[in-house]
Amino acid sequence: MAANTENEQALQKIIDFIRLLSIAILIVHFYFFGYSFWQDEGYTLVVTDQIIRSLSATGLFREIYISKLFSLGLLLTSLIGVKGKKDADANASNALYFIIIGLPLFLLSHFLFKIQGAEGIRIAGYIGLTSLGYVFILTGGTRISRLLQLKLRNDIFNKLNESFPQEERLLENEYSINLPAAYTIKGKRRSSWINIINPFRSSLVIGTPGAGKSYFVIRHIITQHIRKCFTMFIYDFKYDDLSRITYNSLRKNYRHYKMKPKFFVINFEDLSRSHRCNPLDPTTMVDITDATESSRTIMLGLNRDWIKKQGDFFVESPINFVTAIIWFLRKYEDGKFCTLPHVIELMQLDYPNLFNLLRTEREIEVLINPFESAFRNNAMEQLEGQIASAKIGMARLSSPQLYYVLSGNDFTLDINNPDDPKIVCMGNNPQKQQIYGAVLSLYISRVIKLVNKKKQQKCSLVFDEFPTIYFNGIDSLIATARANKVATTLAVQDYSQLKKDYGRDQAEVIMNIVGNVISGQVVGETAKLLSERFGKIVQERESISINAADTSVSRSTQLDSAIPPSKIASLSSGEFVGTVSDDPDQKIELKVFHAEILNDHDAIKKEEEGYKPIPAIRKISHYEIQENYFRIKEDIKQITQSKLGKP
Repeated sequence: MAANTENEQALQKIIDFIRLLSIAILIVHFYFFGYSFWQDEGYTLVVTDQIIRSLSATGLFREIYISKLFSLGLLLTSLIGVKGKKDADANASNALYFIIIGLPLFLLSHFLFKIQGAEGIRIAGYIGLTSLGYVFILTGGTRISRLLQLKLRNDIFNKLNESFPQEERLLENEYSINLPAAYTIKGKRRSSWINIINPFRSSLVIGTPGAGKSYFVIRHIITQHIRKCFTMFIYDFKYDDLSRITYNSLRKNYRHYKMKPKFFVINFEDLSRSHRCNPLDPTTMVDITDATESSRTIMLGLNRDWIKKQGDFFVESPINFVTAIIWFLRKYEDGKFCTLPHVIELMQLDYPNLFNLLRTEREIEVLINPFESAFRNNAMEQLEGQIASAKIGMARLSSPQLYYVLSGNDFTLDINNPDDPKIVCMGNNPQKQQIYGAVLSLYISRVIKLVNKKKQQKCSLVFDEFPTIYFNGIDSLIATARANKVATTLAVQDYSQLKKDYGRDQAEVIMNIVGNVISGQVVGETAKLLSERFGKIVQERESISINAADTSVSRSTQLDSAIPPSKIASLSSGEFVGTVSDDPDQKIELKVFHAEILNDHDAIKKEEEGYKPIPAIRKISHYEIQENYFRIKEDIKQITQSKLGKP
């Protein structure tokens, strides 16, 4: 410490000497170039004259500007080593203002000698202007030394510190999804790529409404996977936004498929543009566990509160009851009437006829025994509690339109069958999502069961607004489908939405096991979870301490969030953060990204203008829909009559 103090004192003495020498040369300059005036006034001395003659031999005073420039050079040299007291409010413009005024005064003041007038006035003016310029330069220089320069002072949102290098290579393979993007690092904008090279490890797309999930991400997943000859299943929440993209992308790339896929649509609003499909197709229900799974899916889809109460008596009882109904129809005449509409109608029978009918099937005795026992013991309140919730929920599905779609068999749900590949779009209606969502959940449950098998064609499943449907075992799909070449994409608005509809445990599992995460603007707990997932980076920190004697600036580095929650909460539409997974043969070191996905808006607009509407499949009349509805009711009467001998 003492050595440092001595060094500073020695430096200050040198600076003072240089500045004093500058002033001395300037004084001698005034004496030399005003010598005739000083001589006339009697201000000269023999000693000073001898000193001046000695100095003039050096050439320093050969021209008037030489000594002035030399004095100015010494002044500027002294200012370099000045350490003024730092001032956080010091303004560089004020310092430059003094220097800009002082330099012309100092350097050009000798032009006064060319003005006619009394020599004394010219000498006095010259000394005054030159001295004033000197003082202005000195003042500006010392003010500059008081400026407080902090590297991060103008980066109030810490953007420079929170920028990091991202993947700029385009990494493609036969399955990959590649999104062009741009990011900013240290204030410079650079091009990058978001490479989802292994979509089979599943992808989670998150973002509040308007964040750009569909426009910037999901549409590219659909178009790129169709271009790479995937079979596909698309759950289109706002039909026909994604279905129209899918249909036209298939038209464009149809020739690339070796085995040409067929295009199917399930849509309960416009039956002329909807195919018919039986989700309880008996050929795909090989044992009673398939019936149990279908029953659980449809009942939990109709009663979303039951998802968090699985295992309760009054939740499991109606599920078992519907399972018994489904399996009875599956076994009756080899599943000729095994459809959801027949299940709904069969449930409406009176208890005596219903139990007598179900008792004829030995495999479901264990399922119906609790209900039959309650009926025999006249425990009607318990029985109603067990069955009524199932009957009431299923009755909401009793409509001619739903019956028509659910009772047909235009296609099967094994969409990745190599011999019969398909691309299937299923549309929902936000205004009727509680009813349609339950039925679509059943379709989806059966699709997952059938596609998640070995030796099938590569397949992509896209679920827009995933929480609006219920699928039991989504975690098992994500965990096992990778080996079967099934890519799953889940789109949600927020973690809290997923938690509300699936329960905390299931929501946490989904969030934690997906391999690729792409998130737009989200807030709250979701932003915190994502920020923790993206990890930390080394960031610079700078602090300053100002006191009367000294100013100290300390710089340090520390690990801090690469993408803090506040930044995720303020993302613009089209701006995404996330992380991707890689493969052993295609390593990605820079997995985390914070970038703007670049869409060619003009090209997309032009492409959409050329889209063809999804064509009508059939002409269907109201009479045909009603006839199908009443035929199903008549089928149940015939089943009862054939089994019990009752009309």
